[in-house]
Amino acid sequence: MKKKLAAAVCGGAVLALTLTGCSDDSGAQTDAWAKKVCDDVQPQVKKIQEANTSINDASKEKNSSKEVKETDAAAFQKISGAYKSLADSVDKAGPPPVDDGETLHKDAVSELRGISTKYADLRKTVDGLDTKDQAKFAEGLQGVATKLDTLGKSGDKALSKLQSGDVGKAMANQKGCKRPGNNPNV
Repeated sequence: MKKKLAAAVCGGAVLALTLTGCSDDSGAQTDAWAKKVCDDVQPQVKKIQEANTSINDASKEKNSSKEVKETDAAAFQKISGAYKSLADSVDKAGPPPVDDGETLHKDAVSELRGISTKYADLRKTVDGLDTKDQAKFAEGLQGVATKLDTLGKSGDKALSKLQSGDVGKAMANQKGCKRPGNNPNV
């Protein structure tokens, strides 16, 4: 059960990394916009990775239900905050200087804020789990894992659009938006 929760969390973390691109360079204005966003991306991705690691570690170790609950709740709060910060960074940068930039901007900010809210909701769910009854706790974790799986499979359409085309190319050239090393957990 704990492993399923950990796997679902890792899927959700991929959403943060959709802000990374993989191509050549673009115009100066687009590069400047990408720099504004990307300067703030890496610290947030690191927070998400750290939170995922803590969930993975808690699920592998022989921790008590109370310890798992506390670890998961703290991790979901950390992930929620990271997505909120990513939304703030994209919002602060404003619309990218490309066709349909206003829509790309609005959709990406909305999506990131929505993901933040969903992780905050997961924290509330975990906080409400009964650790005294092992069966109920496991059942509650199953529900959290299902929600995480759904979250990991949805919600990245606007981010995918944002990281495509000229904006994606410009972001790919920014140090803060380059994918961190090959981490199999994200």
